[in-house]
Amino acid sequence: MRAQLIADHEIPERAPLNVQPGERVAVGERDTEWPAFVFVTAANGCGWVPARHIEIDGAAGIVRTGYDTTELPARTGDVVEILTEDTESGWSWCRNAAGREGWVPDRVLTRG
Repeated sequence: MRAQLIADHEIPERAPLNVQPGERVAVGERDTEWPAFVFVTAANGCGWVPARHIEIDGAAGIVRTGYDTTELPARTGDVVEILTEDTESGWSWCRNAAGREGWVPDRVLTRG
């Protein structure tokens, strides 16, 4: 499915995090803007991961489902291909015309 961006999407300056099943992470705060996400710190970095992908026990957790936090930078008017929709979190995994992939928030996408 194709979508067009109706607003720019800037990516965070933090390096992307890729967590794997069975990996232990420190679990921090829940995101106030995106409540499906919690901030985690892993051996190889930190980032926002959907809470449903982690078995949380207080401030610690074990990753149940692998997750890559890579976001796709894009500008208003860009057309992307939606590869995976995660309606529960409000983000979609997309590919741009150059073949680069990453997450884009659904609120800046218009499908069609």
